[in-house]
Amino acid sequence: MEEPASGGPVEPGDDAVRRQLDAYTYLSAPERLEHIAIMRVFCGTLLADLAVPDVLAKLRQAGGPGAALDADTLTVRLEQLERWGNLLRSSHTVKASSIAEYQRSRARYQLSRVGERVQRDADGVLAEADAAREVSNELLALVERGLRELVAVVGEPGSVEPQEGLERISTLFVQFAEFADSVRDFYAYLGQVLARYDLDSAEYQGFKELLLDYVEAITEDVAFRAPRVSAALDTLWPHLPGLLERLDAHAQGLAGLSAQGEGRSDARVQRSRGRELADWEGLRGWFRDTDGQGSQVDQLRDATLRALQSLLANAKRMLRSATGEMSRRRDLLRLARWFDEAAPQDAHDIAVAAFGLYGARHLGVPPGGDEVVPAYTSWWTGPVVEVPVALQERGSRAQRGRTAAVEDHSAQKRRLREAAREQAAARRAAADELRSAAGRFDDVRLTSAALSLLLELLATALGNARLRRADAASEAGAAGFGLDAARSEDADLDIGLTVHWTAGARTLLRSADGDLLLDDLELGIGRARAPSDGSAPVGGTEAEAEVSVS
Repeated sequence: MEEPASGGPVEPGDDAVRRQLDAYTYLSAPERLEHIAIMRVFCGTLLADLAVPDVLAKLRQAGGPGAALDADTLTVRLEQLERWGNLLRSSHTVKASSIAEYQRSRARYQLSRVGERVQRDADGVLAEADAAREVSNELLALVERGLRELVAVVGEPGSVEPQEGLERISTLFVQFAEFADSVRDFYAYLGQVLARYDLDSAEYQGFKELLLDYVEAITEDVAFRAPRVSAALDTLWPHLPGLLERLDAHAQGLAGLSAQGEGRSDARVQRSRGRELADWEGLRGWFRDTDGQGSQVDQLRDATLRALQSLLANAKRMLRSATGEMSRRRDLLRLARWFDEAAPQDAHDIAVAAFGLYGARHLGVPPGGDEVVPAYTSWWTGPVVEVPVALQERGSRAQRGRTAAVEDHSAQKRRLREAAREQAAARRAAADELRSAAGRFDDVRLTSAALSLLLELLATALGNARLRRADAASEAGAAGFGLDAARSEDADLDIGLTVHWTAGARTLLRSADGDLLLDDLELGIGRARAPSDGSAPVGGTEAEAEVSVS
């Protein structure tokens, strides 16, 4: 790995990243079980180089997939692991008493650093992938205590002794790393459980207790101690640069050895946790939002909320299962196993029994009357006939369930009656206004309701009017058509309107909506006529009731 002129590490290039990722290839190769057995043999040693006979003897002693390998196949596997970077060729001198012994022992291998790291992580995954890891909550309390003690000794006049500071910082970061790893592992397991939709009642009960008790205890403890840890880090932060410089001057470790080597720029050193300021920034970012991305404490709270929401979703699913709407995942898996184990004819019988795939049955649903389907038309491409839902699900046309009760419209009827009464009252008031304004339209201004009623009566009167031809001697000496007296009335409102055509007459109606000018028309407002039995109209004769306005 190259370093810039300033001496800081650089990010690995694409080639270096590809070489490092090649070390994971053996975990997905077809012979991965044999490769893992070989790597476990090398991981059981420290700085030991092993030849093919040595590896073969250890594989047979351990048993398992690698025990059946012969020397030639094992040599191929070792060479492949070397090409992937998991093993290194040994440079030790081979001492042999014969040519045959030399040929067997000349190819010796030892474990590479990246190979050892990959195999260790793989063993950890295989051993603990399905297990729920407890969160080391007590370590968070130790982290808080260690920070407060470090703040106390750093603030003293003599500061802290370098060796004591190294011990405190190393202990602090080991405790924090273990706590953070346990939190990540536990919530990863929790997410794996949340993704299941086939929990039975017993599993759900245990899962509910896990969330309501254990997760709640974790979040409460973290929420309680996070502000204290943040406050201690804020107090310690101004003293950190000087403290780290004194620690480097006291014990540089491998960093000092690499700095003394001339011309060895490819050597990189991963320092102990807590010896770099970036380690402290990561520690503070776990408890406080320092980059706008949210702290790990916030993410922990959000993850707990999502877990509780998933718990409620599972509870709803189990309630639906009590009404028959349950998940059929387990039943389908069991059915798939039966299909896999059954003979062909038995599989057909199972399919018929499970899915009801019998022969064609006539359901008595004729096609539309206007559709004529020839007999040679395939059902696959023919028109679709709509089948009622009851016939699809139950094979019956009978309606199920209780007849729905008649909807109560009393409130709506009451509102309609009130609206009708208000409208009738408004029309009666408008009729009274027109009768009181008759004969003096030029002096009053009508309301909108009164003008609307007047125009309604006028339109009806003109619609019922009869035209007559005027002679030359009449109608102001002009030949043409005249208008007999047109009339309309509303018996409910007790109002009538008579319209006379008079040449040169002008009638002006003023209202709140504007003025209306009627040319050659005279209007007479009065009460409705008497009933057809010949009795007199209300308020006198028609001639007495009507008032002409010009």
